[in-house]
Amino acid sequence: MAVIAGRAAALERAAPADEPVGTHSRTRAVVGHLALGTLGVLCAFPIYWLYATSLRAPQDIYSLAPLPWPLSAQSYVDAFRVLDVGGLLLNTTVMAVLIALGQLLTGLLAAYAFAAWEFRGKSLLYLAFVATWLVPFQVTMLPNYVLLSQLGVLNTIAGVVLPSLCTALGVILLRQHVQAFPTELLEAARLDGRGSWSTLWTVVVPNLRPALAALGILLFVNAWNEYFWPALVLQRSNAVLQLGLRSFMGTEGNDWGPMMATAGMACLPVLVLYLVLQRQIVNGFVRSGLK
Repeated sequence: MAVIAGRAAALERAAPADEPVGTHSRTRAVVGHLALGTLGVLCAFPIYWLYATSLRAPQDIYSLAPLPWPLSAQSYVDAFRVLDVGGLLLNTTVMAVLIALGQLLTGLLAAYAFAAWEFRGKSLLYLAFVATWLVPFQVTMLPNYVLLSQLGVLNTIAGVVLPSLCTALGVILLRQHVQAFPTELLEAARLDGRGSWSTLWTVVVPNLRPALAALGILLFVNAWNEYFWPALVLQRSNAVLQLGLRSFMGTEGNDWGPMMATAGMACLPVLVLYLVLQRQIVNGFVRSGLK
């Protein structure tokens, strides 16, 4: 009993000393949340201003008022009058989906080979593959353009997609996830009589869904936002939404209202995709460092 009473007294004496530590932790948490909230507002403000400008009346398009009032949909009406927004959205979606799926597939296959197989020259080949990521786009731009011209696919969506079906980024990111995959499961699959192809699609891929979702949306956003390469290949047409923005740019000035409306509609698919796959994206980045 004396020992118990002594421990209770010691805990009572230690309790007040723990209170400042708890207060300090709460203060740090509040400061951290305030800092993150401020950064979030700063990052979201340009998007808000984009939609606010698109909803202003034509005569108020240069207004600096924080709230667009009175609200007007004239900019969207003008955008649909000048452009086939539905067709451009469809073309842009097809282009971005094909590029993202191609890069995801080639990245998955290459990452699985580099992480799960042992073969001569693997490290050297991987370094060479990574080195392609360091080559500036301007170096490969002209050879790709000449090749597309010889294939006769200039001014087509296929011409934009074909040179972009493989990227070192997908291989680098997925290789880390495949290396962190338990080798016991791979050995069990081999003992069960499954080949490498069956093991990849029935064992590895189902357990990499968060990482694949995170990488997929990253590749989709990169392809969706691409402007320079589609502008080079589709030089005589506005086949994708990003090139359609050029219709509102002129030597006498830019038509900011329809331009902001078109840019706002171009942002919506990416925002919807993120909201749908938000949990998988967070899980993919959280588990990226776990073994």
